[in-house]
Amino acid sequence: MTVPALTPETRWRCTLCGNLTRFDVTRSLRVTEFLHFDLAGESKVEETEVHSETVESVRCRWCNAVDQVELVARPGAEDAAPAEDAEQG
Repeated sequence: MTVPALTPETRWRCTLCGNLTRFDVTRSLRVTEFLHFDLAGESKVEETEVHSETVESVRCRWCNAVDQVELVARPGAEDAAPAEDAEQG
């Protein structure tokens, strides 16, 4: 099953139990990172550029269902969309 992609206006909801807040997400990233090493050799990531990201699976923490998520609107997303459209028009 394909995992639906999140947007700024949407979030995941487990279709089996209704969970909106707790998920284990397995994803693959291709990134370029700028590492800064101190004189002791300890590193710190100072910049990250994400080239690609793939969500491989999502598991619900409440009911343990795998890839049983749907997209639902985030709270206030419906209210924000018309205001943005009005500003552009």
